[in-house]
Amino acid sequence: MVGGRLGLAGCCAVLLAALCPGAARASEGFDPAPAVAALGRLLPAAQARQFTLLPGGPAHGYTVTGPAGAITVRADGPADLLAGAGWYLERVAGVDIGLPGDSLAGLPAVLPAVPGGAATRTATVPHRYALNDTDAGYSGPYRDFAAYQHEIDVLALHGINEVYLTVGAEYPYYQALKQFGYRAEELRAWIPAPAHQPWWLLQNLAGFGGPVSEQLLDARAALGRKLAGRLRELGITPVLPGYFGTVPPGFAERTPDAVTVSQGDWVHFDRPDWLDPTCPAFARLAAAYYRAQREQFGDSTLYKMDPMHEGGRSGGVDVTAAARAVQQALAAAHPDATWVLLGWEDNPTTAELAGTDPAHLLVLDGVADRYDGLDRERQWGGARCAFGSIPNFGGHTALGANTGVWADRFARWRDRPGSALAGLAWLPEATGNNPAAFELFTELAWQPGTLDQQAWFADYADRRYGRPDPHARAAWELLRQGPYGTGSGRWSEPQDSVIAARPSLEAGSAAAWSPAEARYDPATVRRALTELLQVAPELRVADAYRYDLVELARQTLDDRARALLPAIAAAYRDQDTIEFTRLTDQWRRGESLLERLLATDPRFLLGRWTAAARGWAADPAEADRLEYDARSLLTTWGGRGPSELGPLHDYANREWSGLVADVYAPRWDAYFRSLQTAMATGADPAPIDWFTPDDDWAHRTGGYPTSPTGDPVALATEVGNLP
Repeated sequence: MVGGRLGLAGCCAVLLAALCPGAARASEGFDPAPAVAALGRLLPAAQARQFTLLPGGPAHGYTVTGPAGAITVRADGPADLLAGAGWYLERVAGVDIGLPGDSLAGLPAVLPAVPGGAATRTATVPHRYALNDTDAGYSGPYRDFAAYQHEIDVLALHGINEVYLTVGAEYPYYQALKQFGYRAEELRAWIPAPAHQPWWLLQNLAGFGGPVSEQLLDARAALGRKLAGRLRELGITPVLPGYFGTVPPGFAERTPDAVTVSQGDWVHFDRPDWLDPTCPAFARLAAAYYRAQREQFGDSTLYKMDPMHEGGRSGGVDVTAAARAVQQALAAAHPDATWVLLGWEDNPTTAELAGTDPAHLLVLDGVADRYDGLDRERQWGGARCAFGSIPNFGGHTALGANTGVWADRFARWRDRPGSALAGLAWLPEATGNNPAAFELFTELAWQPGTLDQQAWFADYADRRYGRPDPHARAAWELLRQGPYGTGSGRWSEPQDSVIAARPSLEAGSAAAWSPAEARYDPATVRRALTELLQVAPELRVADAYRYDLVELARQTLDDRARALLPAIAAAYRDQDTIEFTRLTDQWRRGESLLERLLATDPRFLLGRWTAAARGWAADPAEADRLEYDARSLLTTWGGRGPSELGPLHDYANREWSGLVADVYAPRWDAYFRSLQTAMATGADPAPIDWFTPDDDWAHRTGGYPTSPTGDPVALATEVGNLP
């Protein structure tokens, strides 16, 4: 697509206009200033000034032209202007701005000319969606506007045009339910603290970590309003939570024409009641909710709702009629709105889909790369859908994704006759990790054919650190073959950390629902680390290089521990105390090195997570509650029932400085000491109540650095030199 010829791009524009009404909007009718400002936030001022961003370009696409030092991007909206600038930075200037990490230190002082004079690209699907329902919890529930804004800017740079926004989502519930007789203090006790709020929006729990203060509610509502405005300025649709019937206790007793259905429990949390959407009270409460939401956050065309998520009960309610009533209430408030559903487990059901208008429905396929033999047209009755992936659960620091499945399957599904595929959905449960996976996945929407994965990883290696380097290419080819070469069938994520697991000689995963074995050959990561350590010294200043180096060294240490554990188990079975002591000392040294390695990068610091939580509080007591909210999400997740019987403990495990030293290492130390005592006495190992120390730690406050220390290159080299 060089030289300004549309070719296939022109055909794609016609197709997009048919799939997405309004896609072929007049490109002169928007202000490019917000996109200019975003580029100014992302780039050094001298290079940002060399871009000119203008209206005018293909629908859902962009044209990039210009000689050296004078790059012009034309597009039909601000988000596509940034997507065009992002393509230029990657493919012409040869630098990367990822989530996380960048190589802007290698950006040329004078930006190079566009090869051939011009390049035009158009997206092959109209919906380019980002963020899981859980993102606001696992990615950082206490982030500030600057952090969210940076993520939005980078999402736009990679072609995203729809973003799920839940910050402040409690506000319309709070305002609407006061009209139905609830006191402010009742509602503030029912609304969970921010880290656990995503599961309240999914109707899974209520009240955890509360009560929340009026100040916190107001501050989050103000931030949500500001973020919604920023999304709209950039031409990105803010996807807002819709109302499908969640109510506090006692709603039916206070509202004579209301019918509520108990939803039982979700992994040992009591679920909120469900207001039957077919009863008269539902329409009134939904209308009050949407009014309050509009007043604070404005309107949207996309609203996300998943009734009876993960085991909810219909209680005899006609599910088809209920779905129809939910959509009618949405349409009454927003006549042109689309209902967004997550394709996950049995959701959406055939009965639910039968009550919906498919013209105003979009299903995000959360398992498109997880299982084989999927036929979404048949299963979802022809409803529009988006190819999605959840390559990360809980925010695990785990390297890899099913990228090969993405490259092949997305193109086949998009191009087959009668396909309902109309989008791409980036749905990790947490962002801020696996930047290569994010960039490859979002690139799929702009590839008219099938993405050449080997060539893509080679190009990625070139720009990731600012210029081509043979060792960088070798490292990323190994990673392509290893952690980024996993296939579908059962899993969409790599294995999580065995170091973060509850101690056992048979431990294979920390989270109950994670793979119990490595999904790739660990030697590929170890060899990739060796290659990355040989990258030219001048490239090592890149932020992306230093992040990736810590990430590969971290994964190497975790893979090493996974291999070491069976040897420790064998020594214990053989009652070989000398070998047991030697191997467990080796394990402890690995944990110590891991802690020091993680402390070198701010993105692996627990202190940033806990300090951010305290900063939102109205008083010291709330600061303690919010820190518990943040800490517990990473460890126990909840009280003893959800943690141990759920079992949700360590679902959001991650190898961070602070967690390794004060949670994971003490567990293994206590466990190994119990085994040593058992060998010495001939008795069975004493059982250990893991919940109590984890819960004690979750209730502590303060004490963790927020600034990195140490040299990541030196410590990664130490990892690379381990036998």
